[in-house]
Amino acid sequence: MEMRSSNPVLSQKFWSNSYGNDRMTLEGSLQKIGFLLGLTVLSAFVSAVLCINAINNGDGGALLSLLWIGGALGGLVIALLVMFVRPQNPAALMSLYAIFEGAFIGAFSLVFESMYDGIVLQAAFGTVGITATMYFMYASKTIRPTPTFNKVMTGLVISIMFLYLTSFILTLFTGYSVPFLHSTGRIGIAVTAFILVVAALTLISDFGFIESGTRYGAPKNMEWYAAFGILLSLVWIYIETVRLLAKLNEFRN
Repeated sequence: MEMRSSNPVLSQKFWSNSYGNDRMTLEGSLQKIGFLLGLTVLSAFVSAVLCINAINNGDGGALLSLLWIGGALGGLVIALLVMFVRPQNPAALMSLYAIFEGAFIGAFSLVFESMYDGIVLQAAFGTVGITATMYFMYASKTIRPTPTFNKVMTGLVISIMFLYLTSFILTLFTGYSVPFLHSTGRIGIAVTAFILVVAALTLISDFGFIESGTRYGAPKNMEWYAAFGILLSLVWIYIETVRLLAKLNEFRN
């Protein structure tokens, strides 16, 4: 059997290295998705509240930067550990990732909400809507995670991540960034919209991974990896939705 996903965490290589007597189930996967997502939302809420209180006391800038940068870097490091170390008992690492990512999202959302009133709620509803649409398209077999689809998506995801990394390094050391990636013109909006579509389509691969794992009796610990893959996709969709809405607001003004 071959169970591929466009998510780098859910690669075919890991399936061959996993083991265990208990089998992966849909119910177990859903429970772990709910746990990680709930932990992320709770962490984001606490992060935002702490930043608001600090801002009201006149010293919010340092905390905001700490949670934004620390949460993003901490989440990246943990995601890379999960991807390359591939622990057999990943619950603790993935829970820690959810906390770090929630801290980043809380600060990230607060900054954009201060610039564009209501954007966080719009992005949250947009993320839910996109997720529901992708699930409907998967369940109705409108789009299926075929090997070719997953290979193309993997290439796109890696290319986009490399693009963001290049932009970050250029900005950090030269003050320049990749053209159109952060601009608010028509091309910049189109680039962000394209990236959002790619992020949304990764859910198709994630759904297929869960279906294949439960059908063929994958090891129980793969429920955590399936949940982690879904969380990565949802966070990416939310961030790109916020960025797209912000660009559209700037373009209209």
